Amino acid sequence: MAFVALSVSAAQAQDAFKTFKQLDSTAKMPKLNAFSPNLGANAVPSPAKTVAFEAKLTSDGGAMQQGLSWRVFSPIPGPDGKLPLVATAEGGSADFQLMPGEYFVNVAFGRAGATKKLTVPGSGDLEKQVLVLDAGGMILNAVTGADIRIPAKDLKFDVYAAEAKDDGERGLLMADVDANTIVRLNAGTYHIVSEYGDVNAVVRADIKVEAGKLTEATIQHRAAQINLKLVSEAGGEAIADTAWSVLTSSGDIVAESVSAYPSMVLAEGEYTAIARNKDKIYQKDFQVEAGRSSAVELLLTK
Repeated sequence: MAFVALSVSAAQAQDAFKTFKQLDSTAKMPKLNAFSPNLGANAVPSPAKTVAFEAKLTSDGGAMQQGLSWRVFSPIPGPDGKLPLVATAEGGSADFQLMPGEYFVNVAFGRAGATKKLTVPGSGDLEKQVLVLDAGGMILNAVTGADIRIPAKDLKFDVYAAEAKDDGERGLLMADVDANTIVRLNAGTYHIVSEYGDVNAVVRADIKVEAGKLTEATIQHRAAQINLKLVSEAGGEAIADTAWSVLTSSGDIVAESVSAYPSMVLAEGEYTAIARNKDKIYQKDFQVEAGRSSAVELLLTK
């Protein structure tokens, strides 16, 4: 079980998304079903029309002013079977010059996106096109012990779909997300995997993203940083050319290193440190308590 502290605030359009570093990520375009345009083969093309587009996080929210990627596709597949890209724009609202006919319009905001089928008439005006993203943001951080903030450099997060596929696996949406970074997503629940260090301190949690809001999630790890050293006397200098293995109480190896003074993050629990120096082996049992960094010394004996 993971303890997650959540703070959800209204985005007030883009203001909340300006507070933190943005995670720029190209969203995969939704699968689009091609269809034939309504214009007949002998139809005479009309002059291009200006079509205005804007996107909102929620239906009652304000128009987004930045962070959007617009793509306009022809509905007729090209020789490669893909829908040709006919126009693009970056930023906020966008205006496109489009000939009469039918199109697919996609707007992406990070990993959030919306797609709309558009018909540009041969005559008459076309009202502004509004796409609702139904999206929000999520910021991830973590603590260990009671409330010790873990440095961002020691954390990474993976974002998965909440629902498992037929094979039991969850779809990976974003990998190696940094702490204190906004992840822009469609509203919904996501499965988060938080890794502290690179050994065995891993926590999983399901976090809900609400449309138009910024969710700050703080995941609690039960782990600590441990330093190992082989010494000739208590408090002495670490002896070089030492090979290390760290085993769990059940005998599984969780970490190995060749270093005089290896440092690692371990999940709370009981371990055995084994040091190999020249032709001798030394070992010591030790315990890891959440949030309590410590040094484990193995004494060199004759």
